[in-house]
Amino acid sequence: MLADPPPGRDIEAGGVRLRVTEFGSGPPTVLLHGGGPGCTAWTDFAPVTARLAEGRRLILLDLPQYGASATPAITGPAASYHVERVLGLLDALGVERADFVCQSLGGTVALALAARHPERVRRLVVTGSQPVPPPCGVWSDTTLGPRARAGYYGGEGPTLTKMRELIADLEWHDPSGLPERTVLLRYEASVTPSALELAADPARRGVPENLAADLPAVRAPVLLLWGEHDPFADPAYAHALAARLPRGDVAVLGRTSHHPAEERPAAYAAMALAHLERSFHVT
Repeated sequence: MLADPPPGRDIEAGGVRLRVTEFGSGPPTVLLHGGGPGCTAWTDFAPVTARLAEGRRLILLDLPQYGASATPAITGPAASYHVERVLGLLDALGVERADFVCQSLGGTVALALAARHPERVRRLVVTGSQPVPPPCGVWSDTTLGPRARAGYYGGEGPTLTKMRELIADLEWHDPSGLPERTVLLRYEASVTPSALELAADPARRGVPENLAADLPAVRAPVLLLWGEHDPFADPAYAHALAARLPRGDVAVLGRTSHHPAEERPAAYAAMALAHLERSFHVT
């Protein structure tokens, strides 16, 4: 069963209060969560933290507008806004260079960071992110996330049943294994006063960015660790994305959907660590 999230601590970064939880010691590894209702670093990555923390310093960050972090209005490009807060966090923690393991929204943020500040990023594991529109003939639905969010918060408003259905339909390939504790934690994070206020005014989430011009500048090795049945963007999108990256590789995890770190944590952690722990000279 998924445990309650650790208390963590608040750190001021870029003028915004961010909630951070740390585990282990060793090379710093930042975990950035996805953008679904109620997503936090803990709900997205708790099943893999014990494995990833063996010999690593894990830094679980709730991005602004998520989890226990502050909920400021974002008036410009959203990825750029988050990049500046992640940079501020690295500075506040005294981390010069870090690895990143990222889900969806978090992966888009990390790719933008790696392109614009390559000296701060060593390696990346990116899952289910959509930083660019799909090329012709490749499936990716950039409207699915906003539509799912609108449906979840619309009508009678958020409920445990709607959260369970959202995760089952979009994030897990086999929802029979979905822990009820995960549903509850996601639901609770989605109905805080700040989350409901944000849902009532989606414009405060900022403007989506197309990172096509940024991707060729990502010098760090990137593993696109994809769920075979991801409804947001299928593995063909991951391959097309890798083709835009100077050092992009693709691994597809079968029997998973948009959240493979939760659905198959042992396999996900093993594949992520294999990428993160390669020697620098490997190309």
